Amino acid sequence: MTMRKSNLIYDFTFDELSQLLQTWGEPAYRATQIWEFIYQSLIDSPENFSNIPKTLRKKLQDDFSFSGLNPIDQIQSSGGQTSKTLFELVDGKRIETVLMNYRKRNTLCISSQAGCAMNCSFCATGQMGFSRNLTAGEIIEQVLYFARILQARGEAVTNIVYMGMGEPLHNYDAVMQAIETLNHSQGFNLGSRRFTISTVGLIPGIKKFTQEKSQVNLAVSLHSSNNQLRSSMMPVNNKYPIEELINACRQYVEITGRRITFEWALIQDVNDTIEEAKNLAKLLQGMICHVNVIPLNPTKGFDGQKSNRERVLAFKRTLES
Repeated sequence: MTMRKSNLIYDFTFDELSQLLQTWGEPAYRATQIWEFIYQSLIDSPENFSNIPKTLRKKLQDDFSFSGLNPIDQIQSSGGQTSKTLFELVDGKRIETVLMNYRKRNTLCISSQAGCAMNCSFCATGQMGFSRNLTAGEIIEQVLYFARILQARGEAVTNIVYMGMGEPLHNYDAVMQAIETLNHSQGFNLGSRRFTISTVGLIPGIKKFTQEKSQVNLAVSLHSSNNQLRSSMMPVNNKYPIEELINACRQYVEITGRRITFEWALIQDVNDTIEEAKNLAKLLQGMICHVNVIPLNPTKGFDGQKSNRERVLAFKRTLES
């Protein structure tokens, strides 16, 4: 096996690392040892890989990078429940990852791209434009960075959501490879149902994901039941309108038997009306699903404001009736 252009160790699957080590004349069990040091013991330097020969440790150090992210800023919420870290990648691009501590869960909100091509009007990342896809290793390293922090506190990552920067289904292969590695029984070993992929509604990606018959959760950012309004907020709707999107979601539920989540950010006097709630209920009728209704998180580049408490409650009551 030839070395890839990337030499970030986390970019290699277990099988790829095994094959490479065999070409180096190493026994088959070496990959398992290294994998456990990286993903279970969370050791980020081969110098500390005990039970590994010094010659191999040096070769790993020389041939691989064990760090592709540089933390350059961190913002802690006033209540201390969330911590947002800004990372710089090796090429200078920047991404954000958020750690959320809530109800004894440590949920990581991770990025799949630097920037985003979907151009959603209410999203800060969409306003930035698209820079590039992250590699599987860059996605994985976000998780390992926070896993080490939590490990020092006697805690662990409990859930991972692809709701940071980027559209996960626009970087499908890297996203799925990262999940495979983090789910690997000899590695990080986080259960499939602990992952959630959130998409703006890329139908080809949803259909491909459906065929995986994965236990990974799927969430769809819907935000309106009206094509004209949704297209004004989410240009992807021009290509994949609501009717086609909901059909793809119904197929997902029918084939996988898994519940799907629809996300709805309530914007004052825009998509928080009783009419929208009634149309949404009709649109999703008979589907195994959950609607996650939250007030908009305002951004500088979007004039809309989050719905007030009364309108949020009225919207929820209408959905539930």
